Amino acid sequence: MALLAALVLIASLLLTGLGAVGLGGRPAGRIIVYGAAASACSAMVVLAAITLFGRAPAQDLVLPLGIPWIGAHLRLDPLAAFFLLVVNLGGAAASVYGLGYGRHDSEPQRVLPLFAVFLAAMNMVVLADDAYSFLASWEFMSLASWGLVMAHHRTDGTAQAGCVYLVMAGFGTLALLLCFGLLAGVSGAYAFADIRAAGLSPSIGALVLALTLLGAGSKAGIVPLHVWLPLAHPAAPSHVSALMSGVMTKVAIYGIIRILFDLAGEPAWWWSVVVLVLGGVTAVLGVLYALMQHDIKRLLAYHTVENIGIIVIGLGLALAFRANGMMVPAALAFSAALFHVLNHMLFKSLLFFGAGAVLTATGERDMEHLGGLIHRMPVTAATFLLGCAAISALPPLNGFASEWLTFQAILVSPAVPQWGLKFLIPGVGAGLALSAALAAACFVKAFGITFLGRPRTAAAAQAREVDRFSLAVMSAFALACILTGIVPGLIVDALAPVVSQLTRGTSLPVQSAMPWLTLIPIAAERSSYNGILVLVFMALSGTLAAFAIHRLASRAVRRAPAWDCGFPEASPTTQYTAGSFAQPIRRVFGSLVFVARESVEMPPPGSLKPARFTVSLRDLIWECGYAPLAAGITYAADRVNHLQFLTIRRYLGLVFALLVALLLGIAIWP
Repeated sequence: MALLAALVLIASLLLTGLGAVGLGGRPAGRIIVYGAAASACSAMVVLAAITLFGRAPAQDLVLPLGIPWIGAHLRLDPLAAFFLLVVNLGGAAASVYGLGYGRHDSEPQRVLPLFAVFLAAMNMVVLADDAYSFLASWEFMSLASWGLVMAHHRTDGTAQAGCVYLVMAGFGTLALLLCFGLLAGVSGAYAFADIRAAGLSPSIGALVLALTLLGAGSKAGIVPLHVWLPLAHPAAPSHVSALMSGVMTKVAIYGIIRILFDLAGEPAWWWSVVVLVLGGVTAVLGVLYALMQHDIKRLLAYHTVENIGIIVIGLGLALAFRANGMMVPAALAFSAALFHVLNHMLFKSLLFFGAGAVLTATGERDMEHLGGLIHRMPVTAATFLLGCAAISALPPLNGFASEWLTFQAILVSPAVPQWGLKFLIPGVGAGLALSAALAAACFVKAFGITFLGRPRTAAAAQAREVDRFSLAVMSAFALACILTGIVPGLIVDALAPVVSQLTRGTSLPVQSAMPWLTLIPIAAERSSYNGILVLVFMALSGTLAAFAIHRLASRAVRRAPAWDCGFPEASPTTQYTAGSFAQPIRRVFGSLVFVARESVEMPPPGSLKPARFTVSLRDLIWECGYAPLAAGITYAADRVNHLQFLTIRRYLGLVFALLVALLLGIAIWP
């Protein structure tokens, strides 16, 4: 019944998208489309929550659609229910945000139809239970999101973003197509139930692992397949960026979990080595890239790469433990990864909504042109600050809780029997700790340069708070970051059916039964965490400090101009900049990772020319990987292009030669 209701809601999203084709250009179109999308997503959230928390059994359905005599297989199990919850919670928030943000869109007819279709496609990917339905929905999701990236196609950089995204999406779909071909085997049974029943040889398993990481990993943003994110997220409207970053990348994580942990059978222990290394590199490089950015949406896009790395580390740990039959640690690692999936959707959507509010109020994405917005946009500043603290894993917010669980799983790793993993996992843990510290530094820069100090431009000085829909959504998600952080045990309990499905019926102890809702993942003598006590301690210590300062120190309030260092009425441009914040870290890591070079051009004595300080950074992954590949494809295309100018006689000769070569190949083939 729940599965049937979910299909009805997906159909309503598709119909909304079709209706938006005619309504897109009208003033009421925005309200109708976003309102209908918010209603459908909210209903889907309720359905998924009932299925997940009610621990309903898996439901299957076959629709007479798609390829004849095969149909479209659909399934709603705990794993699908959890990701439906994540997809539609983010979708409902983006839809409500769009009610206000969308009024500033110059071409709504390019956004509204694809927005609803994009939501429907992501839901279909999660419910698909055969390879055809999965790939068709996946491609539908990719094309709809590509159309949304290209919505403002006249803006500089959008064409390049759309081109790179389309190429990466096509590459990912091709890899997944080959992956499902291997999973189906010679029998050609593409239903997931048949694939689960069939076994995989070790060599085929290795290929499935590689193709899954290439196909779904390119959509998730695993390094070095992340190149589309920093281009596509700034190009798309902000509520679409929130969906792509906070939700669509989680659909890709769902694809990785569904294939590697459900369809591919029991994993080999060395799979975890590949996944852990990729996760660690992705987390560290993602945050280093983010630190170098001045564009606030580009910075957030790179932080998506970092957080995908954290999730992949959790999945790598789960693979290692499950391959060694350590089901309780595997359940711990799974809980950490899935908890971070939910958390990343919450705080990353919140941060993109905040960036959209800043863009609406100022028309600027460059942090160097902002400043002082905390006085003009206090609600946006407060919610953005909470999002910054959450993504920086500061207690008692939700980012800390899931990263703390990941570290607990790392601390269990000495029990794995393979020496390679004994050395690798602590190294990955060190990388995770480094990325958490750098993320905090990066968001000090993002919030400080954007909201503190004095406005650097007239646009920032004249900014005003945004509409009530945007403020309501940002406030709700900020509250969600607090609540999921102070009662993480309840979230872990809610994840238990999903974890149990992936770990042969094993899950963590019931956390709601622990005293004071303390989070005790394995045993109290090893570690425990109580978010409520941390929040109470922080509130009490802050209150006592304020009371002591006001009672024991001078009670007089004296206002005076800020010290100007002897330069009265200094320009706002003399404030600390985003480049200034990043300079120490750039000098430590930049010379190695980005081949950073700094140069100072000093005018000769007596000259009135200003001095110039120039920083050059290089993206080695793009220069060494993608640029040569693009040059090779362009070269080959130029050579092949001559074929279209052949005469008919030469065309016939070419076809005849190819036919002879094909027949020879068939004859020689044993």
